[in-house]
Amino acid sequence: MKQTKVIGLIGGMTWESTITYYQVINETVKEALGGLHSAKILLYSVDFAEIEACQSSGDWEKSAAILTKAAKNLEQSGADVIVICTNTMHKIVPQMEKELTIPILHIAEATADSLLRQGIQKVALLGTKYTMTQDFYKDVLTQKGLETLEYFLNRIPESYAIKIDEYIKNNKESLLADTQVKSSFVKQSENEFIVNLRVIENQSNLI
Repeated sequence: MKQTKVIGLIGGMTWESTITYYQVINETVKEALGGLHSAKILLYSVDFAEIEACQSSGDWEKSAAILTKAAKNLEQSGADVIVICTNTMHKIVPQMEKELTIPILHIAEATADSLLRQGIQKVALLGTKYTMTQDFYKDVLTQKGLETLEYFLNRIPESYAIKIDEYIKNNKESLLADTQVKSSFVKQSENEFIVNLRVIENQSNLI
C-alpha cells in the first residue's frame, strides 16, 4: 500500500483563511478515499502581525526568514510537502526553496494548470496589492502560457484603493463571515494537480 504523504501547512496569514485550507484538504481526502479517512497534516501557524509588518515595510528578507523557519520545522517534523496558506507570501518561495529538501506546492502553478485544463488562456488577477502589482504570481501564470490582465488594478484610482483597503481592514471579520472563497486540490501525478474553487456567500454557492 502506497504511503500517504504528510502535508505541512504554513498558516496564520490569516488564521481565518487557514481554517479553510485545513477543512477543504480534509474534505477532499475524505471524498477521494471514503470512510473515516482524513489528511495527514502538520500545521505551523505564524503571527500575522509580524508578517503584515514586514509586508508594509517592504522587509521581505525578514518575512522569508520567518516562513523558512516554519517550513524547516515542518520538514524536520516529517512533512513531505509544504503548502503556504496565502497568495502573497509565495513571493518569497525562491528563497525558501534554497533551504529545504522537500517541495513547496506553488499555488500559482496549480491554478495555471487547472485553468489550462479547462481551456482558459486569459485571466484577470485579483488579490492583495502585492500580488497584483508585483510579478511573482503573474510571472508563473505567464510562464505556463496564460495571459494575465491588469485591467482592474489600473482602473481603480489611488484614493479609492486606499478607502477600499481601510474598509476591508475595519470589516474583515464580517466580510469573511459573509463571503468565502474555498479551494481544494487533488493530486493526479507527481507534478499534476486538479484545483477546484468555490465562492460562497451567505452559505450559498455563487460559483
